[in-house]
Amino acid sequence: MLSSFQAFTDFNATSSSVLTYLHERYGFSLWMITRTSGENWIVLHAEDHGYNVKGGDIFRWTDSFCSQMVQGRGPCIAPESNQVPAYLNAPIGRQVEIGAYIGLPLTNMDGSLFGTLCAIDPKCQSESLVEELPHLQLIAQMLGTILAFEIRAEHESRRAERAEQVAETDSLTGLFNRRGWDRILAIEESRCRRYGSSASVIMIDLDGLKVVNDRQGHCSGDALLAKAADALRLAIRECDVVARVGGDEFAILTIDADEAIPHDMVTRLSEQLTAVNISASIGLAKRAPSKSLEIAWGEADQAMYAQKRNKSKTCVLI
Repeated sequence: MLSSFQAFTDFNATSSSVLTYLHERYGFSLWMITRTSGENWIVLHAEDHGYNVKGGDIFRWTDSFCSQMVQGRGPCIAPESNQVPAYLNAPIGRQVEIGAYIGLPLTNMDGSLFGTLCAIDPKCQSESLVEELPHLQLIAQMLGTILAFEIRAEHESRRAERAEQVAETDSLTGLFNRRGWDRILAIEESRCRRYGSSASVIMIDLDGLKVVNDRQGHCSGDALLAKAADALRLAIRECDVVARVGGDEFAILTIDADEAIPHDMVTRLSEQLTAVNISASIGLAKRAPSKSLEIAWGEADQAMYAQKRNKSKTCVLI
């Protein structure tokens, strides 16, 4: 079906080959492979012949035909989409001209929704297109399987990366040091771009470390840093990363996190630090599809310093 077996071993290459094949077989002006992330509908790959859509573009998920399709409000194949009430009333139909629609869900290993394989065309299509549903479902299942194996391999790679952190470990706290943080941030940024994954950065600055060092000595300051590191470990998930990036500054990277997880983590961090009598300023920033983790890190740092200046409990920058 596709040009080479190699195309089946890599999600990116397979996606490009599949979209080219589907366009050649069925026409349609736009074929896409997408990912859903909260309110965002992210285009990972596109075969475009008229709509001016490309990989990396972001639309509102609830505006789409696909959001109606996955809820069972419309069929996977609609040769005349304006005959389907859910599609006729979808906002995307008022933004671009759509006469025909194809959409199939792509799922994660646990069965949850990853995104969609979909297509639109400004012209209505033949009703016989509905007979192609089993063939299109097979292709969507193939993409989902390749995606599942690749994401699983990424998880294993991630574990291996964490295991090789001796040279990147802060000797005092046992956390990643700045070198390790920089490397992991770059790796996860690449993954976010490839799979449309969500991620956030949390910055923590201990209040009063200099006072402790000046009044009680650096041994007491070091003990405070080690105690803070233990508290941070208790607040994060196994897949997240915590690092000491400065003298009294810590950074946390949350990975594959939905809308609520980073906010809940800020609450847990505050609780864990308070439980060991440590005062800290905390800032959070989420990586948006249009900005990098490096930018989110800078925004989290700004939010943390704003909280420190304002003497408030939390300061979150979205």
